[in-house]
Amino acid sequence: MELRRDVFQAISDPTRRDIINLLSTQSLNLNTVASHFQVSRPAISKHIKILSECGIVEIRQEGRERYCRADLEKLKEVDVWLDYYRQFWNRKLNALGDFLDRKD
Repeated sequence: MELRRDVFQAISDPTRRDIINLLSTQSLNLNTVASHFQVSRPAISKHIKILSECGIVEIRQEGRERYCRADLEKLKEVDVWLDYYRQFWNRKLNALGDFLDRKD
């Protein structure tokens, strides 16, 4: 059974969020990415694999090196999902504010 991954899995881990931040401005090889963290290179490779399966990191082979680059377009899914709750809570807080204003 193949595990389906989504963008929410990608951002659920703090190390993966840090990797996304690191790769958001530059393309780096795996060793360089790993050098920024206090975990093993195999652990970083696993995080990169998950980010790749979620569509947030693209990996390209250049000779013997694998370079990683963030594709932040996929994060729009998170923004769309969050926007619903932003609007929901803004409506609720506005209604509460109106209610409290009427009580005065």
